[in-house]
Amino acid sequence: MKVAEAMHPGADWIAPDTPLSQIAERMRQEDIGALPVGENDRLIGMVTDRDVVLRGFDGQSDLLQLTARDVMSEPIIYCHANEDLEDAVTIMESKRIRRLPVIDANHRMVGMLSLGDVAARASTSILAQALRAVSAHHT
Repeated sequence: MKVAEAMHPGADWIAPDTPLSQIAERMRQEDIGALPVGENDRLIGMVTDRDVVLRGFDGQSDLLQLTARDVMSEPIIYCHANEDLEDAVTIMESKRIRRLPVIDANHRMVGMLSLGDVAARASTSILAQALRAVSAHHT
């Protein structure tokens, strides 16, 4: 199975100067846990709900002044739409991440691949590999 068959299509990114309050509101409204960050037509980072909590509430910053650039994880880790799903899961496992932006042959973001997508569409062997990625830091 290819990543394009499992991914959630239609994802878009936020600008690095997007205020943290807007990021949190968008995550709430869209029921999502991650937003890619793009600048000058390139992906530069990812803001996850975990980034918002751990970097936003560090006790050293004014939450109302923080932007995506202040809390995002970088460098961006992604996969290709035409690669095998198993290869994308290997990336997730090795980097211990739960979501990957998906790019096409023209280096345009065309979707997001989450562990939920993998769970819904992948074979049991690929799903087992994905579950190891999620639980690895708990062992």
